[in-house]
Amino acid sequence: MNKAVKYTFATIFACFTIFYLAASLGLSAKKRAETGCERLKVVIADSTKNHFVTPDDVKGYIDKEAPGYIGKPVGEIDLVKIEQIIDSKSAVMKSEAFVTKDGTLNIRVTQREPMIRFQKADGGFYADCKGFLFPLQRNYTSHVPIVDGHIPLKAGAGFKGEVTDKAEKEWLDKMLALIRYIQDDKTLARNIIQMSIRENGDIILVPRTGKEKFIFGTPDRFEEKFRRMEHYYTAVVPEKGKDYYSTVNLKYDGQIVCRQ
Repeated sequence: MNKAVKYTFATIFACFTIFYLAASLGLSAKKRAETGCERLKVVIADSTKNHFVTPDDVKGYIDKEAPGYIGKPVGEIDLVKIEQIIDSKSAVMKSEAFVTKDGTLNIRVTQREPMIRFQKADGGFYADCKGFLFPLQRNYTSHVPIVDGHIPLKAGAGFKGEVTDKAEKEWLDKMLALIRYIQDDKTLARNIIQMSIRENGDIILVPRTGKEKFIFGTPDRFEEKFRRMEHYYTAVVPEKGKDYYSTVNLKYDGQIVCRQ
């Protein structure tokens, strides 16, 4: 058999193989699309950290807003719509919906992870590490630092989204940076139990022990101010005694102002 004939047979065989595989895959995909949905499986990816959303919650969202999926051919299930429904919920960061050949509608949910909780007179809300605000949840409270008082954010209790006002965004970013700084220092994280905002914008830090309240000022120059706080404990307290002062002002450069 000459080379030309061999080449011809090889080409025909390759084409036949490709056609057969394509046909098989097409039939397989068609058969899978026609398979009826038999069950729903929900996985909460970060359930060990937070419990804002449960599998039952997700099932309830779908049953209410996209019902009738059980028994429906999986190829007819609107996966995009299901993701949009779940993503619209306040504590959900991202969801993924997909079907498998055994007729299972799978939902994988990633929750938002709060970094700070703001408590205003008219309600509270969380902020994640990127500054995305979302409402408090009825069925779960995350143990994160709480800041109360005169919060300079217009967002209300039911708000979900990013801050658009430039001044508010700058303040929020600085507050998140302050929280990171405190959490990265084990001593500070253990000692500071409360943070409040005065009407003039000053941050007040309340320690775990002692009657002192520390006036921190605006959320900036962290290292300098906490260095002054440390100096208060190592130099002033040993001389004056514990609980001698009620307020310790850290916000002025190069000085500590203590008042009884």
